[in-house]
Amino acid sequence: MARVTVIPVLLISSFFQHKTPFSTILASGQEDIKDALRLHNVLWITKDDSRVILSWNNNLTKEETKKYTVKYILVYKFFNTTKERKERLQEKEKIIHLKLHSGFNAKVKTQLFAKETEDIIKESDWTEFTYKAPPVYIQNLSCIIYNISFFNCTWHIKAEAPEDIQIFASYRHVGKVFTCQEYIKNTRKKSVGCHWKEIHFQQSRKINLNITVRNSRNSSRGLSYYKAFTPQTIEKLNPPINVSVSLENRSIKIHWKPPPTIGSAKKKCFLYQVKITDHKIVNVTAEDYMYPFHKPAKKCAAQVRVKKEICIANKIWSEWSEPVFIQDEKTMDILLLSLTLFCPLVFLGGLLIHACRRYRWLEVITTPVPRPSDNIKTWLAEETHHQQRMSMQMEMHSEVTLGTTEENRDENIQLQKCLKEFMLEDL
Repeated sequence: MARVTVIPVLLISSFFQHKTPFSTILASGQEDIKDALRLHNVLWITKDDSRVILSWNNNLTKEETKKYTVKYILVYKFFNTTKERKERLQEKEKIIHLKLHSGFNAKVKTQLFAKETEDIIKESDWTEFTYKAPPVYIQNLSCIIYNISFFNCTWHIKAEAPEDIQIFASYRHVGKVFTCQEYIKNTRKKSVGCHWKEIHFQQSRKINLNITVRNSRNSSRGLSYYKAFTPQTIEKLNPPINVSVSLENRSIKIHWKPPPTIGSAKKKCFLYQVKITDHKIVNVTAEDYMYPFHKPAKKCAAQVRVKKEICIANKIWSEWSEPVFIQDEKTMDILLLSLTLFCPLVFLGGLLIHACRRYRWLEVITTPVPRPSDNIKTWLAEETHHQQRMSMQMEMHSEVTLGTTEENRDENIQLQKCLKEFMLEDL
């Protein structure tokens, strides 16, 4: 059960020993109304979550609270800081989280407004008070999530901290408590950080870190410091992936892909920075960047880093990606040659398409060959038949000639002579 410490009104009665009248100017021009509203401040301290609840009351009557709109102005500033926080409230309390602060100064003022016109009718003087918290022995607490599932927290120990203190760390997330897996030690063997790994985070659920400082002489009691984080606000992304270079429209296009993340991966959530040698860093919301084409005297490299800023505020940039050389001599000669050849080919292709459409070359090329007439078919068939018959006769003659033996050669010669004589007689 949480322990609550109440500071009674009597302890701060010195703030209310005098009543200072205040003037109120009516919107209708009536006379100033003199009155004093006495504020009674009661302060509660809840040890288990390092917060202070400020509550106050006034002596307004029920009729006045019904007739006017009552608002309160609260101004407070933590010790050892210069930033002053100012809030306008309608409630009679404010929860102030101490975190690692050792106390604060605060003041409250009551104001009455006309319900119809919202003009100020009355206001009180400031009521001031100071709260001093127990000693704080650690400072510069920071936490980071990286590689999706790794969680690191580090802190410094103040010089005035006792020599024998012991520091323990844990955190609560999605209803579970995770104690420190691996402490980071300094040269004095004191814990100055903690490392968790293989942790799964839900982007909409906060991480509630608890740092407990105990004195070795009294280990049963300790001072606890609490700090809450939204996972996406402390996530350090890995560098963008698939960084590459291409040439488009005489410009160099650098393009990449976003890295994995524990939260939303929508394109609008990421903010990139592109760094090119000898040029200013450029903020980019898209996943590419066009760099004007020119040929420098030395190599030129491009790198990209990323963080989340559009969907949720995150001040932690990733590391720079590996450099991609985009303008060394060889690369630019190849890119220039490709560009030089590509443009004429595109022009000639377009010219050829235009000529084909204008002179109907495609129609001429694709016109089918007419079919032959029946007479041509008949002639071709007869010619083919005649050639086949001649070929058969020649084959038969060759067989007869080859079949003639040496013994019958003289008879054949004699027969040929007889045929010649017979033909001469006929003549």
